[in-house]
Amino acid sequence: MLALVCVLGGVLLLVYPSDGALLRTIIAVGAIALGAVALVSAMRPFRFGIHADGLTIRRPGLRRDVRWAEVDALVLDEPPRRDGHPEPPRLLLVPVPGVTIELTARHPLDGRPAVELLVLDQVREQPEQVSAALTQYAGGRFVDLLALRRAAFEAPEIPVGLRGYQMDRVDRLIRRGQDALMSGDASARQAARGEIERATTAGLPIAQRGYSTFQTDTVLDALVTALADHQSTDRETAT
Repeated sequence: MLALVCVLGGVLLLVYPSDGALLRTIIAVGAIALGAVALVSAMRPFRFGIHADGLTIRRPGLRRDVRWAEVDALVLDEPPRRDGHPEPPRLLLVPVPGVTIELTARHPLDGRPAVELLVLDQVREQPEQVSAALTQYAGGRFVDLLALRRAAFEAPEIPVGLRGYQMDRVDRLIRRGQDALMSGDASARQAARGEIERATTAGLPIAQRGYSTFQTDTVLDALVTALADHQSTDRETAT
């Protein structure tokens, strides 16, 4: 916006001359040049690269190279759904202490300050391709939460219709159960199972437009069973 104002202001100074024309011309040309440089920079194509030395990021608000030594963690995650619609996956970076970078997000599991590097609808590559490249070059710094959640419990698409369960509430319960299964923590699985059972026993809220009640009940029953099965396995292993 400021770049556009500089360009327009410079043009107006040139179009409407007055006393001190030379000084006005110099100021106008300078403003136009400054604004043009800023506009070109803002419109420069988005670029994100993964290579042996680290990451190359060229996007509005963040234009720099990040060496692997500056990276504490990388997480490929998917934000919670909104009104039943999936959000595009995003790549988050947690820098090592002392690295100067604007932190605008949080690690989805432990809450550490992070920066959002990439929303995957900005690139042609599929999440699996991005994950494979990061696994190759970032090694143990990288965690693919998308793949881990699917491996823990792959929730099917639930049909949407009139007078169904409130979608955000159902999505939060499914995410809660998936994260508990993924955590490897028996107490987290027990807590998630209890929360889902209490919610379904009390009755999930009904919305004018929501998830099919029958399909949702089936999915949540399967999720509770998965959480219970893992707890049984934990007890057997402990004995």
